[in-house]
Amino acid sequence: MSFELMNGWGPMGGWGGMAFGGITMLFWLALLVGLIVVIVRWLGGTPGRYDRSDAMDTLRQRFARGEIDSGEFEERSQRLRAAK
Repeated sequence: MSFELMNGWGPMGGWGGMAFGGITMLFWLALLVGLIVVIVRWLGGTPGRYDRSDAMDTLRQRFARGEIDSGEFEERSQRLRAAK
């Protein structure tokens, strides 16, 4: 081995090698975090947006069961239509 390689100024020596190592570490850390986020979302950890048609169906079912009267049904259905 030559003196230069043993002294730390070889192909990856000096400050350049340290910067490259830090960038590589950040890359792997970002990749790991991204993978965890994808897995959590895939398993259902993040619920999607609530669908208005589902809300309207629920409202109709509650009205059919007699849980709410016609006035409350009309008021809530107007609010759902306005939220579109």
